[in-house]
Amino acid sequence: MKLVKSLLLGSAAGLIAVGGAQAADLPVKAKAVEYVKICSLYGAGFYYIPGTDTCIKLGGYLRAEVALNTNSSFSGQLTGNNGGRNRLTNYYTMRAREDLNIDTRTATEYGVVRTFFDGVFSWTTGNYAGTGSATGATAYSGTLALNTSGATPVLVGSSINGTDGNTSGGSLGVYYAFIQFAGFTMGKAVSQFDAPWTNYPGNNFDSLVGGSGTVTGVNQFTYTADFGQGVTASFSAEDATAYYQAGNLNMSGAAGLSGVTGAAYGSNAIGGSRSPNLVGMVRVDQAWGLFQASVAAHDNHVAYYGATEATGHPDDKWGWAVQLALSIKNIPTGAGDVINISGVYTDGATRYNFQNLAGGSYAIYGSSNVAYASVGAASAPDTVFVTGGQQETIKTWGFRGAYTHNWDPYWNTAIYGAYAQAQFGSLAKGTLCGPAGVITAVAGVTSCNPDFAVGQVGIITRWTPVKNLTFSADLNWTHLDQKYAGVVTTTAINGPAAKPIATYQLKDQDTITLRLRAQRNW
Repeated sequence: MKLVKSLLLGSAAGLIAVGGAQAADLPVKAKAVEYVKICSLYGAGFYYIPGTDTCIKLGGYLRAEVALNTNSSFSGQLTGNNGGRNRLTNYYTMRAREDLNIDTRTATEYGVVRTFFDGVFSWTTGNYAGTGSATGATAYSGTLALNTSGATPVLVGSSINGTDGNTSGGSLGVYYAFIQFAGFTMGKAVSQFDAPWTNYPGNNFDSLVGGSGTVTGVNQFTYTADFGQGVTASFSAEDATAYYQAGNLNMSGAAGLSGVTGAAYGSNAIGGSRSPNLVGMVRVDQAWGLFQASVAAHDNHVAYYGATEATGHPDDKWGWAVQLALSIKNIPTGAGDVINISGVYTDGATRYNFQNLAGGSYAIYGSSNVAYASVGAASAPDTVFVTGGQQETIKTWGFRGAYTHNWDPYWNTAIYGAYAQAQFGSLAKGTLCGPAGVITAVAGVTSCNPDFAVGQVGIITRWTPVKNLTFSADLNWTHLDQKYAGVVTTTAINGPAAKPIATYQLKDQDTITLRLRAQRNW
């Protein structure tokens, strides 16, 4: 009986073992794999985020460039040690930049919900400025190009006479970050006032006058209505503090010599933010090109006449600007050739003409055959006033444009130009240049007028040997037409430019900049 029992148990164990082995050999159903799918709803490059109905597209560029004859990667020799044009002025400024943008879109019952982010990391040559030290000490001045991102500059280090070897600065910046939904745009985007080409009707040169250009975006709340047939209209409330305040100057503090050699016409007394800029725009996009009309209102809000509340303040003064832009495509000179032009007029809203990358103040030194050197100085604030008085607006007008010709699929050339003029009112001219004016009283001044103009002409050629890789050379000439004349003797050293106490001829100035760039888009 024991033998039979043992045989049965052994047989059962064997069957279980065999069954287990066979079960282990059976195929197991694999977990489903979620593959990334192409999203064709919004154009090339979009993919569905796995597990969602949201489409995403990654893009950007890597850029390497050198700007010759400037201390900045984006402008000419206009102010400070850059405008001094001496041993503190860079012969070149180099920059490398990586741009990353993320575009997401989701279809909803209310329309497409879109988010867009564009951030950059830049590494740019720095420069040194004089400190006024008797031993010739210099100080690392940071990198002007850091301000172009619209973010707070990040200075890697500082140096006196180069003792720490730190001659470059890196920065992180946010260009755009906005949400679009049901016709609304909320966040940091290009101003609705700007022409579609912002500062670039055909160029790479950033400091073009003659129009608005928030190329790195401005915080805004915008509604855009689409009427069909390429007709759209927008109304926008946009942050005024980042790019649109050219200055509210109390001229009671103006000094004569600093006015003609540094365009320092008083103390800047901008107050806290009270109202965003109010912008309206109408655009027509057609096969032949586009037409756009823009208007803007800007609140000039001053702090106080003096150091405390008890000193009082002038009333707010609203300024305004209007711009017309036109693009003409399919012109008979060649396939893809285009003409882009725009014109602007401002009254108390100077930054819509002398845009933030162009700046509105100039102090450029040059040679002279009648004095130690020559200098051209000019400044265009939004308003001026004197203690106890009200604000007076500065009026400006200007235009810019370009013609781009495609020689073949690989080469194109653009010729571009710009012009902007600033005109001061009776209060400013009386305070500075009247019979008792602070500049009139300066010995050696033979002609006094704070009005000025800036003219610019440039040419750029681009070569694209393969898709999305472009090499370019952009040559720009800038001319400052200032209205002062005479020979003056300074009484203080110009620290940043290391200029001595000497005689200076008041004279128009010119500056030339060449930018060489390689850019790979992806």
